[in-house]
Amino acid sequence: MSGHSLFVVGGARSGKSRYAQARAEAVDGRHVFIATAQAFDAEMHDRIARHRAERDARWHTVEASVDLAAAITAYDQPDSVILIDCLTLWVSNLLMADADVTRAVEDLRHTIQRFRGTSILVSNEVGMGIVPDNPLARQFRDDAGRTNQLIAAAASEVQLVVAGLPMKVK
Repeated sequence: MSGHSLFVVGGARSGKSRYAQARAEAVDGRHVFIATAQAFDAEMHDRIARHRAERDARWHTVEASVDLAAAITAYDQPDSVILIDCLTLWVSNLLMADADVTRAVEDLRHTIQRFRGTSILVSNEVGMGIVPDNPLARQFRDDAGRTNQLIAAAASEVQLVVAGLPMKVK
């Protein structure tokens, strides 16, 4: 039997990560934060440090920039509460690694559907803006949009966060 899955989506600085963390902390269990970000510059290093400081001692952090399904599977227990932040950085990492994005997203979808604990996945909504002016940015937007659609369809619950306020989508 699979557990509960929550997909939290929203724009940049919308409050989605804070909301997702609060939802995770409201569930008893073994808390695992699966980080997809990579610190390639000082700003991202500082951002990662700020996010780490916002999590208390109950959290175990795992870094999974590309093989997200394997990281999730390693914690597949009924009492696990995993928070994955975020899928858009993961899609970017896949593109930079020249990985098969479609296959990786399908693997993630199947993994989440089988996961026995509570899974909370965070992603940016990138499809509400202008059409990007270069092929790589358009590919990223398209891949991120398809990822969001597949994960939303597979999730038990979907929340859209706007200006810090969650709105139930599913």
